[in-house]
Amino acid sequence: MSLSHHADHAPCGIGWRHPHYGELLESLPGLDFIEVHSENFFAEGGAGLAVLGQAREHYPVSLHGVGLGLGSACGIDTWHLDQLARLVERIEPVRVSDHACFARGTAAGRQIHAADLLPIAFNSVTLDVMCANVQRVQDRLKRQLLVENLSAYLCFNSSDRDETTFLRELVQRTGCGLLVDVNNIYVNALNARLAGSMADPRVACLEWLDRIAQGSVGELHLAGHRDNGDIVIDDHGSRVCADVWEIYRHAQKRFGGVAALVEWDTDIPPLAVLHEEATRARNIAIPVPQAVAA
Repeated sequence: MSLSHHADHAPCGIGWRHPHYGELLESLPGLDFIEVHSENFFAEGGAGLAVLGQAREHYPVSLHGVGLGLGSACGIDTWHLDQLARLVERIEPVRVSDHACFARGTAAGRQIHAADLLPIAFNSVTLDVMCANVQRVQDRLKRQLLVENLSAYLCFNSSDRDETTFLRELVQRTGCGLLVDVNNIYVNALNARLAGSMADPRVACLEWLDRIAQGSVGELHLAGHRDNGDIVIDDHGSRVCADVWEIYRHAQKRFGGVAALVEWDTDIPPLAVLHEEATRARNIAIPVPQAVAA
């Protein structure tokens, strides 16, 4: 049995990507859980699903979706939701999550999928849409969904509230939880500075976290980003930077010790590097309160 869960600390894991499928199953590193993109395992059978089943014998699995399009005004695709529900039943994941974005729309009389995580305006209309979609997903899965904050490269004039207010209202109305991506908060703050904001990006991130209700966060994400000079891109292609580690430390204190995950999706390094990052995340995570015997 490979699982090395440190019961006195929040569980920490990695995003399990194709280049590491074989090595992880052979070496079984000490991780508390692994996370995969749900859509990669929608097939009825095949090698991918078989490999995930093998991993599930050794690690808890978190399913992280990129295709529901929870903010899409045209609603949730029934086929997509059915495949997700089947995968959830088969894998019995510790968490299921997706993004606060839209992806689906209608053009030329037919529905299309943008194959991207597109930002939404933060107003009452989009909140109604997202609440309805999140509730439909939770009703179908018969479990809570975690919704992730987005790294966005534009904002809408039609927004009438900030992102944290929007997310708090979403949680209150649907009972969903939040997946807080610490790197996404920092990327948005850096791009706001490039756009002329006078706020210190690191301070802005700490204030963002302090506006999120305690008890509403079920998972944290960590990743690297790329500074192109005129824009910062959330590319998940490098180690977590020093400022993001400090913001993560604040998040763990703020939310009482929650599961944390290191994502790496481009220029994927050796598995040992991901394990190092997850170990650092675990070492920063505060102890989880333990029950005291009477």
